[in-house]
Amino acid sequence: MRRPPMVAVIGRKHSGKTTLTVRLSAALHERGHRVMTIKHGSHTFNIDPATTDTYRHFHEGGAERVAMAAPDKFALIARWDRELPPEQIAERHMADADIVLCEGFKMSTLPKIEVYRIAAHAAPLFPETESYRGTIIAVVTDVTDLRTSIPVHRFSDDEWLTNLTVQVERDIMGGC
Repeated sequence: MRRPPMVAVIGRKHSGKTTLTVRLSAALHERGHRVMTIKHGSHTFNIDPATTDTYRHFHEGGAERVAMAAPDKFALIARWDRELPPEQIAERHMADADIVLCEGFKMSTLPKIEVYRIAAHAAPLFPETESYRGTIIAVVTDVTDLRTSIPVHRFSDDEWLTNLTVQVERDIMGGC
């Protein structure tokens, strides 16, 4: 199986990770790329409420995997005894993507885009260190005077999303 190119969008709580992930996904999609996403959660979730048949299959029936198929969508709910890293999830379920955007997974070894908004937090998530420069490929921020050796895309720049999209294509997707 093939592991598609991947990048993680990270940041502190309420920094705008979801908004950035959605906007970057839409921008890449508009440029003709097949985009898939993985959202990391620190708590369990329930994709199907107790009133659904799939809930009953999974919880009452003890099925290891339950697929829900409709004319326009497909969902798979699977049990696991340990959390898989995003690379394995992408390899198993998203091998045909041009790129996989991950929201979260800040502890992974994936290349990362940090969202840092001064309105939400006083300091960026990671300090300026060698390991920071090795995994963070860009910072998207509302701070006008942020100094770092990493490419900075400022929300105040009208072209920030286009420039970030081009950077992801070049640095993560290999120049697509």
